[in-house]
Amino acid sequence: MGDNGTRLAVGAVVVASLAAAVLAFALYAGSRTPGDTSPETGFARDMLVHHAQAVEMATIVADRTEDERIETLATDMVLTQQAQIGQMQGWLADWGLSQVGPEPQMAWMGHALDDGERMPGMASPEELAELREASPEQADTLFLQLMISHHRSAIPMAEAALERTDRPAVTRLAEAIRDAQEGEISLMEDLLAERDAPVPEGGDGHGDHSSH
Repeated sequence: MGDNGTRLAVGAVVVASLAAAVLAFALYAGSRTPGDTSPETGFARDMLVHHAQAVEMATIVADRTEDERIETLATDMVLTQQAQIGQMQGWLADWGLSQVGPEPQMAWMGHALDDGERMPGMASPEELAELREASPEQADTLFLQLMISHHRSAIPMAEAALERTDRPAVTRLAEAIRDAQEGEISLMEDLLAERDAPVPEGGDGHGDHSSH
């Protein structure tokens, strides 16, 4: 074999070895059990809380709205996010971890909350009570406004998880949450515009995801 052939053969071996190493690392990373303070665990725990309130708000309005589009949207949110809640609860069970951890909410993404502080975008008890007591038409508008704020804060959480995880299942779920909620925000903004109702001014749910 000439020099060129030798170099090509060596190059092929190196490429194959690198590919095998990358695959082995990916398999190892995906098989490691996340710890109690890992980003994956923090994401699952916080998103469980976040999703639970979204399901609560969507259930309230789905039962009361007279707008078929909002009923369809709210029902889809309930079904989708309940399924995702089940998936994240399953992760924590598989990892041998509880649904409540030792660290403050959002500590895993570098924005630990103080005791009693709500995650960005979470509706207050007063807002939830108002949603329950409003007329169907008023409830539609309030639901859209509250859920836009809620979604805006979930997206940075999903993006923070994507920046920190090497587990394919977590990546897939975080991408699904981000993509679905971006689309739903656009739809809800259009529905508010039809009602000549203001779109909430928006915080981004701590868009800087870098660790401190």
